[in-house]
Amino acid sequence: MKHFSEIKHAFDQFLAGKNEHLPHASEISYLLKHIWNEDRDEFRETLNRIPQDIRGEMLLELPEKLKEEAIAHYSSDELAEAVEGLDSDDAAELIENIVEVDENKSEAVYEQLDEEDREDIDKIRSYDEDQAGAWMQTELFEATLDETVREAIARLKRLKEEDEIENVHQLYIVNDEHRLVATVALEDMILMDFEQTFRAQLGAKEYRSVKATDDIDEVATIFEQYDVAVLPVVDHESRLVGRITSDDIYDVIEERATEQLYNLAGVNDDVEQEVDIKAVFKNRAGWLFVNLLTAILASAVIGLFDATIAAYVPLAILMPIVASMGGNAGTQTLTVMVRQMALGDIAFGNARSALYKEIIVAVLNGLLFALVMGSIAWAWFQQPMLGAVIGMAMIINLFIAGFFGASIPLLLKRLNIDPAVGSTVLLTTATDVFGFFSFLGLAKIILL
Repeated sequence: MKHFSEIKHAFDQFLAGKNEHLPHASEISYLLKHIWNEDRDEFRETLNRIPQDIRGEMLLELPEKLKEEAIAHYSSDELAEAVEGLDSDDAAELIENIVEVDENKSEAVYEQLDEEDREDIDKIRSYDEDQAGAWMQTELFEATLDETVREAIARLKRLKEEDEIENVHQLYIVNDEHRLVATVALEDMILMDFEQTFRAQLGAKEYRSVKATDDIDEVATIFEQYDVAVLPVVDHESRLVGRITSDDIYDVIEERATEQLYNLAGVNDDVEQEVDIKAVFKNRAGWLFVNLLTAILASAVIGLFDATIAAYVPLAILMPIVASMGGNAGTQTLTVMVRQMALGDIAFGNARSALYKEIIVAVLNGLLFALVMGSIAWAWFQQPMLGAVIGMAMIINLFIAGFFGASIPLLLKRLNIDPAVGSTVLLTTATDVFGFFSFLGLAKIILL
């Protein structure tokens, strides 16, 4: 991304007619974010200066709070023009954004769209947000079996000249019932005999497609697994209804990764986009309150051994080491499990082998660091048995970290709960409670 000053200079030069290249919509969005932080009045003035033909793309690039302000600022006429300039999938998304801000304005915008645009938007919005149909675009380059290659190319030329379609990778061949029967890459199409029909030249061809009702995460996996740039979307009767391109899948992957990262930290990704400090405070405070309760539980365990600690002060010095090592080891396991589950590498069918693997790794680490920390404690306090106690506690707690770090996400998944949500709190509770209990319990038995 260019620096703010470079983008602003290029934008001002374009508006002054000194530069014919307008910055990209994502750069304009970046520019607006900086302006919004500095001067709200200038933000609104800049919105008015943005050329109409990129307003739609710019709105989609803005963070949620700024997008809401921009939608509220523009009139329904201006928003309708912005929607009309977008591909069908982006148009449906922008309409949805307008609905969330102002339903009356969204109805006014919707009524100004032509019938074909309304039909496309309705079709896309009829699907749930986690279904492939909600992410598809309806602009297609298609042909019938009895069309000649020359006719198809002529139509593609017209579509491109009229700016009706972009990012064309494939031609979709349909039969008389509009069912998808084949896909042809453009590079293969130009090698065909232009005067013959597709029926005469296709032969038996395999192709991949997805159903409009398929889960979008599964569709993203297909893109990653087969390294494709676009996939056709069909309905339950195999009729062609749209296509999903890789740029949409990048958005899916980014959204899922961001959501997963925030969930592991116990925060809500939607709330974190808010400028309202009160909303962010309430979201974080809720999880911190849960964390406080688990910390109290761990402290209660320590309280059971207050006499042991009072009689043997070095225990208080070494206690945090046991809990910290268990927590970090558990976080490693938890992160790997949650990520591999999200990617589909781990499911209930192979969960046992994954669980065994994590436990074995945890035990091996436990043995290693038991030897290291046991030796350090022995040398530090000149007491061999203290080294033995912390060594055994280290093995137990790293075993607990591996077991719970691997099993908690699997259990949450079995309960139809996002494995990333709450896993960290549960894991920390397990490693702290078992870590303190094993260390102080062993100390009470062996040292006193």
